[in-house]
Amino acid sequence: MNQIINMIMRRVMGQLINRGVNFGFAQASKIGKGKRGPDAQPDVSPEEDARRERAGQQQGKQSRQMLKNMRRLGRF
Repeated sequence: MNQIINMIMRRVMGQLINRGVNFGFAQASKIGKGKRGPDAQPDVSPEEDARRERAGQQQGKQSRQMLKNMRRLGRF
């Protein structure tokens, strides 16, 4: 019975941690975009902004994959 509870808790905690990591990366990618008025000029072009967004998402994927691999290596 204890093993079942531990298994469920491990699964739930893993999902919560993944959501937290995803949320953290999403918030970090928003830094510097601050709220401006509707007539304010953007600092960068929309193409550059889209490129940075894709780069941030790609880096987040790589970081999550590395974290997953490190957890797997930690089991041995």
